[in-house]
Amino acid sequence: MKDSSPDHNQMSFLSPNLLDHLNPKHPLLQLAQTIHWDFFESEFAPLYSNIGRPAKPIRLMVGLCILKHMGNVSDDVIVQQWVQNPYFQAFCGEAEFQWSFPCDPSDLVYFRKRIGEKGFEKILASSITIHGGSGVEEEVCIDTTVQENNITFPTDAKLYRKIIVRCLKLARANGIKLRRSYAKEIKQRKLECRFAGHPKNRVKARKAVKRLKTIASCLVRELERKLPVDVLVHWAEDFALFHRGLRQKRGDKNKLYSLHAPHVYCMSKGKEHKRYEFGTKVSITTTRDSKIIVGALAFETNQFDGHTLPKVLLQLKRLSQLTPAVGLCDRGYKGKSKINDTRIIRPSTTTRETDSAYKTLMRKRFRKRAGIEPVIGHLKSDHRLNKNYFKGFEGDQMNVLMAAAAFNFRKWMRLFLLSIKTRLFWYDRSCLMAILALPKRSLIVD
Repeated sequence: MKDSSPDHNQMSFLSPNLLDHLNPKHPLLQLAQTIHWDFFESEFAPLYSNIGRPAKPIRLMVGLCILKHMGNVSDDVIVQQWVQNPYFQAFCGEAEFQWSFPCDPSDLVYFRKRIGEKGFEKILASSITIHGGSGVEEEVCIDTTVQENNITFPTDAKLYRKIIVRCLKLARANGIKLRRSYAKEIKQRKLECRFAGHPKNRVKARKAVKRLKTIASCLVRELERKLPVDVLVHWAEDFALFHRGLRQKRGDKNKLYSLHAPHVYCMSKGKEHKRYEFGTKVSITTTRDSKIIVGALAFETNQFDGHTLPKVLLQLKRLSQLTPAVGLCDRGYKGKSKINDTRIIRPSTTTRETDSAYKTLMRKRFRKRAGIEPVIGHLKSDHRLNKNYFKGFEGDQMNVLMAAAAFNFRKWMRLFLLSIKTRLFWYDRSCLMAILALPKRSLIVD
């Protein structure tokens, strides 16, 4: 059930107002005054039921999600920081200083599931709106990157061991007496898989992996024979993953890399320090000059970069209600030079007959396009895009949208601080010029 927000116009006799003790020019308080919280109230209120226990205020939950990605912390940490930081409490709409946790960290999980991908798109749209005209430009920069998932580096031996562990847990939970548990042999085969790259251990490790696969297959077949039908129906998806992992071979496509994240796929971006990355492909779109993120989209399959452009431009129109005239891309976006009303420009070789003014314009454009690379770097290092801890592909989409929104909010705060410093500089300079303009006699104090 939706919670009725408290009336902040009613002053408390015992507790002083929180805002009276805080700096009104603090960037976080200025940001809180700029965000349209009523928009979130009206959009998310229909998602709540009319019965049951009252939920936490919508502004509190949205504010915690924003602060979490702005600070690059987990759900547990942001709840603890909220109690310690009065500016965080004021940002989330509290009128009095609170001494207890705002909510349980798991409430943030339920809230994310409640609003879904569409709700986080609205938060990103709000982060674009607060920048005003700076978020609206005719030319945008588009690039893709990899959002890695929280999985271990996948190997066949690890996958087979996980299948074995799951089968043993399932047998214990349902009281199934297995013909053999293979506990001692699994431990020995696991040790033999170590240092498989060494020439002396290569043959032994290959045989150990093959034996682990045989053990996993035996356990899966035995459980399918002995488990009741209703239990098999309940765990049908897991058994399908077991068979998929056991059937796949070295050169297969769409391989299974993790049991708890089956949607993950492998990508190679040509990095020297990281040859393979396992996660989802993410497209980031920024304005050309102001570098405000106006689009963030995750893809369920490893598509060619050029094929992602229609979905990217569709999301861009959905968020900002505008269609860019030019999209600046790198050489990986080979293909169509125009999609609907947007012209796609990528670097190309020029001849001597090419107009020098055109060369200068193209050089300027692609230098601006290169500015999207540090934006992606900040998203990964500062706003949790480097590794996604949310579950499923929907979690990947939520994470990239919130990372982009947090980047825009923090950018607004930096610009606000810069404007204050600029005003102070010109005020001090004008005072100094006025003093220097006075006659020398007026500066002499008797």
